[in-house]
Amino acid sequence: MLGLKLPTDPRWVNIVEKNIDEILTDHAFCEQKAAATAISLIVSFPEYTELVQEMIALSREEMGHFKMVHDRIIARGNSLGRDRKDEYVVDLLKFFPKGGSRTTQLVHRLLYAALIEARSCERFRLLSEELQDKELAEFYHKLMISEAGHYTMFLNFARQYGDRKEVDQKWQDLLDYEADLMKNLSTKDSVHG
Repeated sequence: MLGLKLPTDPRWVNIVEKNIDEILTDHAFCEQKAAATAISLIVSFPEYTELVQEMIALSREEMGHFKMVHDRIIARGNSLGRDRKDEYVVDLLKFFPKGGSRTTQLVHRLLYAALIEARSCERFRLLSEELQDKELAEFYHKLMISEAGHYTMFLNFARQYGDRKEVDQKWQDLLDYEADLMKNLSTKDSVHG
C-alpha cells in the first residue's frame, strides 16, 4: 500500500523498546514538525484554497498528536527533552534540486511530506504489531491509521497540482532514493533513524 521500496528492519523495535523515552521525545518533535510543515504550506501557497483547508485541519490534528505523545512522556515521569536533528529528513530533502517554478516547488514539498508520512506509518505499524507494551502498541496502531491518510492526501495533492505522469515518475525516483537512505538507518533510537 505505501509503496516503500525497503521495509524497516524488524530489529529496530528492539532498539525502540530499550529506549522508549528517547523514541517518545523524538516522536513528539516529529508531530510538532508535521504541524509546522502544514502551516508552512499555508504560508507559502495561500492561493491553493483546497490545500489550505486541508493543512488547517492537518496542523490541528498533528498538534493533537503532539499533545498525546507529550502526555505519555509526562505520565512516564519525564519532560519533553531537546529536539534532535532528524538525519533521515535532512538527507531526504537533498533529493530534489532547489528552485524551479512555484508549482514544482509545491509538488516537491508535497512528495517529501507524503514519503515522510508513509515511512512514519510503516514504522508505527511495526510498533503496533511488535511492542511488548500492549497499551503503547494500541496507541501506535491508532496513529498508523492516521498517518496512512496523511500520506495519501499529500500524494494526491501532488498529482492534482502537477503533471500526473511527471509526478508519478518523481515519486518512484524519490522512493528509490529513500530506499538507499534506509539501508543505513533502523539502527537508532528515533522514529526515522
